[in-house]
Amino acid sequence: MCQFCHQHGEGKKWYLQAKNYADDLLSDARRREMIRGFFKDDGEHLREQVESLEQLARAPRIVRSLIGPLVTRTQKRQHFGQVVPIEDVAEILDMVNQVVRVACICRRVTRGEDARYCFGVTLSPDISRLTELVDDSFLQGPDGTELEVMDKADALQFMRDAEPDGVLHSVWTFVTPFIGGICNCDRSDCIAMRSTVTLGAKVMFRAEYVAEVDWDKCTGCRRCMQVCQFGALGFSATAHKVIVDQQACYGCGVCRAVCSKEAVSLVERSSVPEVANVW
Repeated sequence: MCQFCHQHGEGKKWYLQAKNYADDLLSDARRREMIRGFFKDDGEHLREQVESLEQLARAPRIVRSLIGPLVTRTQKRQHFGQVVPIEDVAEILDMVNQVVRVACICRRVTRGEDARYCFGVTLSPDISRLTELVDDSFLQGPDGTELEVMDKADALQFMRDAEPDGVLHSVWTFVTPFIGGICNCDRSDCIAMRSTVTLGAKVMFRAEYVAEVDWDKCTGCRRCMQVCQFGALGFSATAHKVIVDQQACYGCGVCRAVCSKEAVSLVERSSVPEVANVW
């Protein structure tokens, strides 16, 4: 299991522990200020981070090897994520009391678009406890000035419907271990994914799972390869079947959404010795 499962989940999936969504964590003054700052200035701080990461990518390897781990350690304390499959998203939504949808700050920074792909979640029975933390300037978009309070079933269906486009799900802390959001991202738009996969500064864990393909069911259509954000799926020209590079797999499960033959499944990462400790 990942580091957070041991530190914040007592050896179980940390993001399925109600205590990590608790209202008393949201009440912490330092955490509330961090959340306000995250949404402040229309994402200008994230633009600066992107510029810094791009500079890091151009730096000599020795510099990257030193700076990357420093970024990771800092982010683990402040704002760190983990990929989760849709089944675990459903469990999270069953557990929380309130769900709101908000424009994705990464897409606002990278695309200049207000696309409501992100969800704030909390155990607080008072939704204003969450919404009051978001800076007014962040809410001035084409969808109006209010955060969109959503029914949990509708939120889950939105995320299911996004999967055939290659959109994966992840949970995020706001001063660890408090989990305040579920993001729905693809590699071209998500700053965290670019940082982790492309730029060498890891800010998110892989999922607690990896994918595997049943060759008896696989027809070799390669549709799953088109939606994989991590290049973890390949094609055997001799067998005419898809194969999984489990070393590269993040275990998001999005590949399953486009497989008409149900040939792709997820297994616990801990059950595959080769990747049990690959996060």
